[in-house]
Amino acid sequence: MAIKTLAAYEAGASRVHGSALGVGERVGNTPMDQLLVNCQLMGYIRRDLKKLGEYCQKSSQATAIAIPINYPVFGRDAFRTATGVHAAAVIKAFRKNDEYLANMVYSGVPAHEFGLEQVIEVGPMSGKSNVVFWLERRGIEVTEERVEKIFKTAKQSSSVLSDTEILALV
Repeated sequence: MAIKTLAAYEAGASRVHGSALGVGERVGNTPMDQLLVNCQLMGYIRRDLKKLGEYCQKSSQATAIAIPINYPVFGRDAFRTATGVHAAAVIKAFRKNDEYLANMVYSGVPAHEFGLEQVIEVGPMSGKSNVVFWLERRGIEVTEERVEKIFKTAKQSSSVLSDTEILALV
């Protein structure tokens, strides 16, 4: 819906409207968060939007409408990966202290501009670098034995391991 609102603006509309998460009496309301994200990315505005995710969460709670996990930018999975190749590229950028590259290598939206970050998980499609990075991020000593144990468990799993499951292996 944000694209239609942006098209109206570019065609000369002097005002545009949106609503929290696109919620309204009927369908077709522009989600305010998506409008703001796109306006920021297109250079129409320059604002600190790091609290926009909090706005989405509070809107979700107030309306009892869940944010889908695949919702753009603010869905749980927006900046999350457990796939080895994707994670390896993000990890490599982080290791070079290049936050911008880490945020942009597989995403058109820089997570850090919206108060978010890339999340590297461990699952059956992960490489060992996922495990090492996961441990390092939590200040847990990386040992070959520990990495192998977690990696083997992940490869035998049919889904991404939860933090609790990984910590139980540590």
